[in-house]
Amino acid sequence: MKILVCISHVPDTTSKINFTDNDTKFDANGVQFVINPNDEFGLTRAMWFKEKQGANVTVVNVGGAETEPTLRKALAIGADAAIRVNTAATDGFSVAKQLANVVKEGGYDLVIAGRESIDYNGGMVPGMIAGLVDSNFVNNCIGLEIEGTTVKAVREIDGGKETLTTELPLVIGGQKGLVEESDLKIPNMRGIMMARQKPLTVVEPVEAIAETNATKFEKPAPKGAVKLVSADNLDELVNLLHNEAKVI
Repeated sequence: MKILVCISHVPDTTSKINFTDNDTKFDANGVQFVINPNDEFGLTRAMWFKEKQGANVTVVNVGGAETEPTLRKALAIGADAAIRVNTAATDGFSVAKQLANVVKEGGYDLVIAGRESIDYNGGMVPGMIAGLVDSNFVNNCIGLEIEGTTVKAVREIDGGKETLTTELPLVIGGQKGLVEESDLKIPNMRGIMMARQKPLTVVEPVEAIAETNATKFEKPAPKGAVKLVSADNLDELVNLLHNEAKVI
């Protein structure tokens, strides 16, 4: 079984975010980048298929050379090979088109993408890939078992879970729950050394026109000061909740 895991290169959530050019561009200076958490759950599940069923795992990213350390980390975790599509990730459709071309060229049985990335939270790419390659698709996936070409998938729905049976080829949008957080793999020294010897192929992009464009970024408004109310002054508390917070 050939598995392709889509990896997004995203800012660590502890990083301080700033914008430049009149708030139209993201400022990457001083920002630590990591594997998108939803993608990391998917990569860990792919490692399980590699260890238990002998699957071959390739990771792929759409981006410039600055994303290669993130791909190398995925190789250190255990992926067999990496592909970088040499173009900026401008919007969901253009990224999906680049990834769909990699899927077609590589003949992958299973494509694991994160449900969404934690930077733009678009949630569009996995479904678009499935549409472009004419593959089955399961989103919000929190469980995945494969026997031959038959797949049993569990996805999160409002108020519960839904269990589905389908066939390969398949694209999933994975998320927390696909594996336990305790199962996430941290690269060890041996894995890091081996990653240097694994192939990282850079491919040129296919033609793709971005369908959306970010015109401006804006930070959330700063939180107001906290008002403390004495425990024996309930009238004042009710007044503040009613007239200022307007929650009652």
